[in-house]
Amino acid sequence: MRFADHTQAQIKARHDDVLGSPPRFSPVDRPAAEAEVRAVTDGLLRGISHPSAKSVVVPLEGIPEIMFTLCRFPALWQSIIDVTVEIQGPNATLPVRDRKLAILRVGWLCQAPYEFGEHVEQARRLGFSGEKIERIVTGSTDAGWDDHERAVLRAAEELHEEAMVSDATWSQLAAQLDEQQLFELLVVIGQFTATAYFQNALRLRLQPGNRGLATR
Repeated sequence: MRFADHTQAQIKARHDDVLGSPPRFSPVDRPAAEAEVRAVTDGLLRGISHPSAKSVVVPLEGIPEIMFTLCRFPALWQSIIDVTVEIQGPNATLPVRDRKLAILRVGWLCQAPYEFGEHVEQARRLGFSGEKIERIVTGSTDAGWDDHERAVLRAAEELHEEAMVSDATWSQLAAQLDEQQLFELLVVIGQFTATAYFQNALRLRLQPGNRGLATR
């Protein structure tokens, strides 16, 4: 299924499908789980920025609900966080703009309101224009991409559709990315596909300011 054409009615229908019913798992009580969730949240934030970074005290009400839902599964949730830190933290070598292109394309292909909306806001802070985000929705066929950007998007599309990357796309990626970066790209695409799956299936609520699949 393709979603290049996205009318407001189509977006509303998808939001109703994913978000129109209550979450399938309720978050735990915030005050009761505050210490545990704060520790995990702090580890995630410092891991993505830098392990030696000073902790940022987030108000209890400002900690995302997802942290109070998935803390019910501490071992598995921590494993997911560990991979996230590895592919987005200081050890990551894939250029951040390539990473964001891939994540946004995955979020759109999976029609994942939570994932796509969160990363749209992050992309804007990185300097992505509204026009560029619209082109991500169209995908690799948009004429505005350079060859490398198109290959990053095409890799996400091919993995989504065929669970494989074509030789032509791989060769184009390998013209700029080394082996470590190529592997990271594959893991990023897989990690955020899995994230889209569980965020959608659990009907996790959008954070304030997250507009889901709406791009304008």
